[in-house]
Amino acid sequence: MKQITTYTGKKVLVLGLAKSGVNAARLLKKLGAKVTVSDVKPLAENQDARDLQADGFTVITGEQTADLLDPGYDLIVKNPGIFYDVPVVKRAIAEKIPVIGEMELVGEVADAELIAVTGSNGKTTTTTMIQKMVDHDRKAGHAVYAGNIGIPASKVVQEVTPDDTLVLEVSSFMLAETTEFHPHIAVLTNIFSNHLDYHKTRANYVAAKMKITANQTATDYFVVNFDDPEWQKLSKQSAAQVVPFSRLNKSEDGAYETDGELYFKGEHIMAASEIKVPGDHNVENALAAIAVAKIKGVSTQAIVAVLRSFGGVRHRTQYVLEAEGRQYYNDSKATDMEATEMALKGFKAPVVLLAGGLDRGYTFEKMIPSFKDHVKAIILFGQTADLLAETAKQAGIKVIKKTENVETAVPLAYQLSAAGDIILLSPANASWDQYPNFEVRGDRFIKAVEQLTGKQEEV
Repeated sequence: MKQITTYTGKKVLVLGLAKSGVNAARLLKKLGAKVTVSDVKPLAENQDARDLQADGFTVITGEQTADLLDPGYDLIVKNPGIFYDVPVVKRAIAEKIPVIGEMELVGEVADAELIAVTGSNGKTTTTTMIQKMVDHDRKAGHAVYAGNIGIPASKVVQEVTPDDTLVLEVSSFMLAETTEFHPHIAVLTNIFSNHLDYHKTRANYVAAKMKITANQTATDYFVVNFDDPEWQKLSKQSAAQVVPFSRLNKSEDGAYETDGELYFKGEHIMAASEIKVPGDHNVENALAAIAVAKIKGVSTQAIVAVLRSFGGVRHRTQYVLEAEGRQYYNDSKATDMEATEMALKGFKAPVVLLAGGLDRGYTFEKMIPSFKDHVKAIILFGQTADLLAETAKQAGIKVIKKTENVETAVPLAYQLSAAGDIILLSPANASWDQYPNFEVRGDRFIKAVEQLTGKQEEV
């Protein structure tokens, strides 16, 4: 970690704890800042806050009102989940107090080379593929991943060295809070219309995503999906060397698929069918990872070895187990329509789909073709159950059931399925109406499957 003096003696307010806030606070203290932390959860229920308090941090819990700023601060470090229109953040912006996030800190102190991955879908799988490829047969140092993948980057960045490569999954929330963040290789998997409750407009969302390349120069690389004209156009905003990837063979200047085979700039890599994880979306993820690996000089042999053995990331079209001829898949990370559409396209067998969750004001008509082509029966729960039921009806699905939650959906799915079917949790919605996060939702699904079948998850 670089020993910078930027924060020495500065009064910093860290808004929001969880993993990123806790580790950002500890990093700032190590950098010499005078740190106060604020979290809405009461102290009695807040182990993170109590631990920081025991370590000498000033801790404030409860409602984050504008008067939190009364003591005066030089900087606000905001948790990505806190909206910009909360009173304390609005006041900070009005008073021209800088508001940044954890990822900005990470970029400032990182000694290791940075590879950053963003996009509406595919971030975690692509990040993991890249890490495995770049770490394969490495002679010096290691490739490690962190960030939105569930591992706090502000902790990992303190441990990496100049010999290492830090592969970061970065969300639009994280990128919105950056100003100088500068990865050597930036990856954009795709852009759809997500998180508009946070960003307010699609233009804001796209602008946040594009901050991943905003500070890159001609010595850097921007790896970008070329399968949509909008994404091709966005690539022109980058000053970096653009390296495209394309499942639809829209460009052969980077990684691409043609006639079921994967290539990089004319060099044959492998057959798409050899990738262990199913679906066209995972072919796209693999192409993005191949492009990064080739930029880094990774051998084709190492790339193939990783893609033939990598079985997927937990909660992302994750194979759970097979019982009585039925295969169970956990795709709880599918928190938007596009992710569920991609998951459905990965299967040729009939699918019993478990879906539903937080109502963000969307309707689901665009899912009708995917429902028609792939879904045998659908089981719905959460706030969007009625909306999805109407969509399923329009798609001609004959078996539409509503239930309480993921746990009660699993035995119902078994009853509606037959040997040879896929039972897929792919909600197309965020989890927050019923579960703290998509991980808990997926874990509950797996536990329910294990209880139903009497078998253990395959790992």
